[in-house]
Amino acid sequence: MAGGPAGEQHGRMDRHTLLSREDVATDLEGSGFRHDGERLTAEFRTADFASAVRLLDTVAVEADSMNHHPDVHLGWGRIEFDLLSHDVGGVTARDVALARRIGEIASEQGAAVG
Repeated sequence: MAGGPAGEQHGRMDRHTLLSREDVATDLEGSGFRHDGERLTAEFRTADFASAVRLLDTVAVEADSMNHHPDVHLGWGRIEFDLLSHDVGGVTARDVALARRIGEIASEQGAAVG
């Protein structure tokens, strides 16, 4: 994903700057995430419940290291992630960075975009 996170591409290094769909479209390519106008969202399919939990465990460690945490919906063979910077009420570069990382982790673990 050329050009770095959306905030950097558009000259916005501020982690609190709200980003539009257009701002993040290129950065989200291949991640499984989409900007729904309010938040970034993605659903991944896994082989079974245990695989979904393993994916969540790995993402949880990464989210803690980034100090930015997704809302998660977990079910049998599926997991959905929603990202939103609650402190500013929208999508920021923090969300894009975590979305990209979650997409990488999901791919590494063999999860398919739902």
